[in-house]
Amino acid sequence: MINIVGLGPGDLSLISYGAIEALKNSKKVFLRTEKHPVVKDLEKLTKFESLDHFYDENDDFDDVYRKISEFIVEEGKSEDIVYAVPGHPRVAEKTVDMIEKLAKENNIDVNVVASMSFVDAMFEALAFDPSNGFRLVDAFEMQTSYIDTDINLIVTQVYDEFIASEVKLYLMDRYDDEQEVYIVRGAGIKGEEFIKKVRLCELDWAENEFDYLTSLYVPKVENKKYNTVHDLELIMDKLRAPDGCDWDKKQTHESLKNSVIEEAYELYNAIENDDIDEMIEELGDVLLQVIFHCQIGKEEGMFDLGEVANGICTKLITRHPHIFGDANINREEFEKTWEEIKKKEKGESTITEGIKRIPVYLPALMKAEKVQHKAALVGFDWDDIYDVFSKVEEEYEEVREAYELDFAGFVADKYAGEDVLEKIKEESADLLDEYHRMKIQYIKEELGDLLFSIVNLARFLDVDTTEALNGTIDKFVNRFGFVEEKIIESGKTFDEMSLEEMDAFWDQAKEQEI
Repeated sequence: MINIVGLGPGDLSLISYGAIEALKNSKKVFLRTEKHPVVKDLEKLTKFESLDHFYDENDDFDDVYRKISEFIVEEGKSEDIVYAVPGHPRVAEKTVDMIEKLAKENNIDVNVVASMSFVDAMFEALAFDPSNGFRLVDAFEMQTSYIDTDINLIVTQVYDEFIASEVKLYLMDRYDDEQEVYIVRGAGIKGEEFIKKVRLCELDWAENEFDYLTSLYVPKVENKKYNTVHDLELIMDKLRAPDGCDWDKKQTHESLKNSVIEEAYELYNAIENDDIDEMIEELGDVLLQVIFHCQIGKEEGMFDLGEVANGICTKLITRHPHIFGDANINREEFEKTWEEIKKKEKGESTITEGIKRIPVYLPALMKAEKVQHKAALVGFDWDDIYDVFSKVEEEYEEVREAYELDFAGFVADKYAGEDVLEKIKEESADLLDEYHRMKIQYIKEELGDLLFSIVNLARFLDVDTTEALNGTIDKFVNRFGFVEEKIIESGKTFDEMSLEEMDAFWDQAKEQEI
């Protein structure tokens, strides 16, 4: 059997009677670490072996905890042992959970003997009622922990100034720089308990105030800093509450669908302008749309943000088997593998089904590129860029042919082998209407083919068609603005200028590289 014993926060009087008895009566006692004030008193009660050498042999704490756990379970296979840890075995003690799992796999019984935890000692030292709510976080896991500034926070294992600095930087993203924090060292140890209140921005200024018995206490905030998605959820919930905003309450998925597109384009524009402040604002607007739809989904009982987040996280993990699994995928194969995984997820049996899934309302240039790209992934593509140039030329000529199709040729084709003149006399008005409709449709089809071939060329040249076209549009607008300025300077209007004169101004704009 493995008896896991708590040594309390650091004073012998705070160790439970059961823990004392287990330590006194065991023939084999292992301490996770000797770096604990109560150890000097334990030497009078029992013999023990320290496991500090595991810390000396490994730099990574996870490796240390894993090896200690494996060692304790191995020792527990042959005889009853005691494994003693600081504080309460169930509070911020990773090895306990690891040992219990390994012991279960090896059919070894585990008995946990509690003592007072350092958290209890902190409650007493700070005169803090835990029923008001608190969150316990390991300093080494701050980057992956959710920090709710609406409840009190305790940060453990603030061993030194360096760790204090890391904690400070992380917390300053969530709290005001002037937020009061408490450095608590040796909580519960008579004559050694130390508490100091400092501003968060000054946390790592303290010298000789951090060691293995130091934790931080951060009270819940009064002046809230809104910086989490949860904050946005709470605000949206209030806006759509019965006593909330009338406009927000009446919105639906349908009424908001265009806003998603609009906000995405505004973000695109901010990125194009390389405007960081605008990007922050527009990203917020895009995020608002996500939260808005999730709030509506939650109210309707259909879905919420948790389901949305789970869906995208699961998708990313599934579609990156080379990162989250043991698949070996090179860069060239990545996109093809991604498409194969998507195809499987959607239950599609053909490539065409995936192509048809591309959104109908996606901008045409972007949609054309996506269609071509999906086909190219399975080898349906040109081998040589000069074949693409030839295709563009071919489609251009077909547009000209469509435009130059005359009425006589149309009628001759339609009534080949018949009396054309007689047909014209009988159906002249209808024939003319049909000719115009057919010609417009013919030109539209051939022009579409030309545009599609140009998108293909841009894809081969690795040029974004939207960026290229927007660049030309901007250039045209700037040069047209130059022409207009020149016309105004001349005292004339557009109606009073000849095309040749306007072209001359246009050429000036080109010469000045406008």
